[in-house]
Amino acid sequence: MVCKEGQTVYPGDVLTGMKSTKMVSIIGPGLQRNDDIPNSVIATKVGTIGFKSPNIYWVESNEKRYSPKRGDFVVGIVIKKAGDMLKVDIGTSEHASLSMMSFEGATKKQKVDVNVGDAVFARVHNACKEMEPELTCVDAFFKAGKLGLLSNEGFLFNTSVKMAQKLLNIEYPLLWTLGKKYPFEIAVGLNGKIWLRCNRTLDTFKIQQAIQIAERQTNKAIQETCRKIR
Repeated sequence: MVCKEGQTVYPGDVLTGMKSTKMVSIIGPGLQRNDDIPNSVIATKVGTIGFKSPNIYWVESNEKRYSPKRGDFVVGIVIKKAGDMLKVDIGTSEHASLSMMSFEGATKKQKVDVNVGDAVFARVHNACKEMEPELTCVDAFFKAGKLGLLSNEGFLFNTSVKMAQKLLNIEYPLLWTLGKKYPFEIAVGLNGKIWLRCNRTLDTFKIQQAIQIAERQTNKAIQETCRKIR
């Protein structure tokens, strides 16, 4: 079948006709390359086709359990510390591992001060069915950028994987509409975990409520709801 935005797909569906740039199409969660048929992909989960111009496709679904993929940015909570290794809860069936050496500037003698209960913003370095996910808090140049420990002053809550994907879409209106009314910092993980820090506790709860409500609203309704928030 032809791959179209908003189209419902099921695991095993073969999709063709994707838009490309310089003969390249980028596929995200829910899709994988089909080696049997040229220029096609296979859906790996139930959902609707998402598309971002000019050539990015993925499957949006209402699944609550996150399936890690290499390169995903996630928010997690440190639940165990043993030697140079941390165990991090990112909402998967297996806890992820994070080396103390995977922080910018970390050495054997000088390590980052990480404790159980701390929140981290990390990237999935390795993910396969046979092994626990492996995280890192540096990029290919060993720089942290926005990755690393998140402040304990922030508030951590969960949303659906589909909502997290929406929030990370630059064209989705919710966050920039809220940003006109409230100053805040936010880290959104593709695993559905969100870290949020505002100047006032009341603002934190208002933004959290707006995110929960927006999951069932259209883009136009979202902007109207945000205007009504006091």
